[in-house]
Amino acid sequence: MKNNFDFFVGTWTSQQRRLRKPLTGSDDWYEFVGNTRCWSVFDGAGSVDEVSLPDLGFNGLTVRTYDETTDEWSLYWINSKTGIALPPQVGRFDDNGLGTFLADEIYDGKPIKTVYWWSEITEDSCRWEQAFSTDGGETWESNWIAEWTRTG
Repeated sequence: MKNNFDFFVGTWTSQQRRLRKPLTGSDDWYEFVGNTRCWSVFDGAGSVDEVSLPDLGFNGLTVRTYDETTDEWSLYWINSKTGIALPPQVGRFDDNGLGTFLADEIYDGKPIKTVYWWSEITEDSCRWEQAFSTDGGETWESNWIAEWTRTG
């Protein structure tokens, strides 16, 4: 299986920032720290990570599963306060190492597309970004960015 999430196995710290009011034209961001541990399951066909966000007062969990028939990953985000976010983000890594994972969702009562991008992946660092689109994916507004540094 190519392009899996084995790069993320281990422990990480992250500098994260979120847009306070997505899809309003706001440029008001806030920053916080995350601490993450990630492990592989199903011989690499699955991945789980738990992130602690002490400044925000909650934890998150991502469960990732690989479907070899479609060569796609499904990413399920679970928030310790609100539960699982459905539908999952679905996608894959391209030949350049950029992971793109998409879902159709409802935000503030309106249909949107959400994308997760995994990029800048090295042995000791990586970047994750979430963005929303209200025009079917023609344009994107980034609203959550995490810069990860390996700690173990």
